[in-house]
Amino acid sequence: MYKKIIVPLDGSKLAESVLPHVEETAVKFGGEVILVTVTEHVLGYMPMENYSQSAEQQLVPQAVGKMEKQGQKYLDKIAKRLEAKGVKVQTEVLLGNPAEEIILYVKNEGCDLVIMASHGRSGPSRWTHGSVAEKVFRASHVPVLMVRALNSAPST
Repeated sequence: MYKKIIVPLDGSKLAESVLPHVEETAVKFGGEVILVTVTEHVLGYMPMENYSQSAEQQLVPQAVGKMEKQGQKYLDKIAKRLEAKGVKVQTEVLLGNPAEEIILYVKNEGCDLVIMASHGRSGPSRWTHGSVAEKVFRASHVPVLMVRALNSAPST
């Protein structure tokens, strides 16, 4: 039933609170887990000598992949823990707006289920902080298992 399970993670313990649910679901349905994290595509500038007449330096745009590398390292660590428990895992670092990138990935990669954590905010707190989980839930065309993170705010 659930063969491709996407699990958005942001590096927090709160987001990782879904992992027991992910493990159980993947084992039960024999599904593959796709761990994703979303980071901004950071653009930096690298000095480059101007070889024309002077030794002036120009700044040339260059992608800076530090955040992407950190994201991949983080996902690899989580993947190893799940693989040790018999779960088939792949990882993906996405670039851009978290909610939009997760929704696009689900659609383009044919995912069957999204499992993610929610802070459990309500009222003005939810409005001011926004919610990637809520945006994914509302826009997803596949089931979303929303897990209220431990130590999150109770609903009022």
